[in-house]
Amino acid sequence: MDLEQSRKRLILALDAPTLEAASILLDRVQGHVGMVKVGLELFTAAGPEAVEQVKARGFEVFLDLKLHDIPNTVAGAVRAARTLGVSMLTVHTGGGRAMLEAARDAAAGEIRLLGVTLLTSIGAEDLGDVGLEGAPLELVLKRARLAGEAGLGGIVCSPKEVREARRVIPEEMAIVTPGIRPQGAAMGDQKRAATPESAIADGSDYLVIGRPISGADDPGEAAAGIVAMIDAALTKR
Repeated sequence: MDLEQSRKRLILALDAPTLEAASILLDRVQGHVGMVKVGLELFTAAGPEAVEQVKARGFEVFLDLKLHDIPNTVAGAVRAARTLGVSMLTVHTGGGRAMLEAARDAAAGEIRLLGVTLLTSIGAEDLGDVGLEGAPLELVLKRARLAGEAGLGGIVCSPKEVREARRVIPEEMAIVTPGIRPQGAAMGDQKRAATPESAIADGSDYLVIGRPISGADDPGEAAAGIVAMIDAALTKR
């Protein structure tokens, strides 16, 4: 496969507390990562400037805010994200059909909206605590179908559900997969994780990876190694 195409499938989770810390990491992975995820920690600390700084270094931005509110409020937030020029943005499918459709309309085809199905830190034993019934896979597939029916551009699900999710959503929808851990890496707070190779083999389009890269002695080398894993898996798919 073309390594550049494989590189575009790797999304670095930029879970840094400050812009200064984020900038150091970005400099070290320059040329090895196709897209950068700006999440709640950094966006809360630095706001839109975080997105501007990432874009200024030539990275695409995946703004991971998991928007979940009444339809009008979410639509307003999506319109605001459009002005920032982000490539992808998350909304939570738990917000319901009306909210997802309002977000879709507000995106106006300028942002790929991703419906978050179920956090990768949640296991089967946690569902009852939040009033949900059934197995994680059952819930993920139901919400994946809803995202497709609402016209979203993709979903976010753990690698444990990728293969089945791919079967229930339109072909053009992307699957973005967090909870990726190379063989031997610490699981951290992930309960439904898998390796880069297995996620790609099952049909994931993008892999979101944070600590295995940011916590490495050489983040650039770690990212390059993961890109090689992605490339090998794509060759076999």
